[in-house]
Amino acid sequence: MVRFVLTRIASAIPTLILVSVAVFVMMRFIPGDPATLMLGDLAQPGQVEAMRHQMGLDQPVVVQYLIWAGNVLTGDFGRSIGSGQEVLPLILDRFAVSSIIVLLAVLVASAIAVPAGMLAAWKQDSFGDITVVAISTILLSMPSFWLGLMLMLIFGLYLGWLPIVGYVPFSRDFAQAALYVILPVVTLVLVESGPIARMARASTIEVARLEYITHARAKGLSESAVMWRHAFKNAFAPTLTLIGLVLGSLLSSIVVIETVFTIPGLGRLLVDAIYARDYPVIQGTMLFIAFLYVVVNLLVDLVYPLLDPRVAA
Repeated sequence: MVRFVLTRIASAIPTLILVSVAVFVMMRFIPGDPATLMLGDLAQPGQVEAMRHQMGLDQPVVVQYLIWAGNVLTGDFGRSIGSGQEVLPLILDRFAVSSIIVLLAVLVASAIAVPAGMLAAWKQDSFGDITVVAISTILLSMPSFWLGLMLMLIFGLYLGWLPIVGYVPFSRDFAQAALYVILPVVTLVLVESGPIARMARASTIEVARLEYITHARAKGLSESAVMWRHAFKNAFAPTLTLIGLVLGSLLSSIVVIETVFTIPGLGRLLVDAIYARDYPVIQGTMLFIAFLYVVVNLLVDLVYPLLDPRVAA
């Protein structure tokens, strides 16, 4: 088990290194000069050169990367060009907003979609199975921004039940904050329930055809006992992988939802930084998102030994 954990952690390190290199190189292809952006268009050439030297932009690209990577390892992501704030505290502050919405959405979507998909598979070709497949297909084909706009239009403008845009921290007013996150969370739940339900259904159908399930039924066990005691773990493993991918992708693609509902989260920070050509914030946010994606998938891999004793062995 320890060897399995160490192997997974070791395999994640090269991925993070490659991602950091890719992020750093991509920043060099964005038009504009950070020094000019900081000083303004009216700055004298001498001032620009002095600022470039201060920021290390006159060094070779390899040296710039090594300096930046070394600073990142110590927790120094630099300072925002626009606001002058330290990048890492800014990212963590925005991540706190995004993580609440994403975690709520993934937990609710999994709690609904996994049982629905497994029960549909257990009663394959029944009316319930056809209904789950149809609803999952419809949800899978809906763009998140369109669905969010439709929910805003119905529940915000027409019915007036929920606030449309904005965000209130839970630490300030829990009840009011809950109202503001309902529509973003419901949008993500509807969008992600489709693929999770389909995966749960497909993996359950595959497991239900195995010999040990037939043997369990031949022993006289009830259908519920066969499903939850014998089929659930093996059927849930592929679904867990997809849930991990969904969680990681939502953390990196929540920019659409945060833009639609004007939520000050991590995705909105990245969009604002791109418009402002704020290179330290762009680099730090992209690296942080990649780090989250790798960590989430690593945690999913580490859960497998708990589901399958063969992996633990």
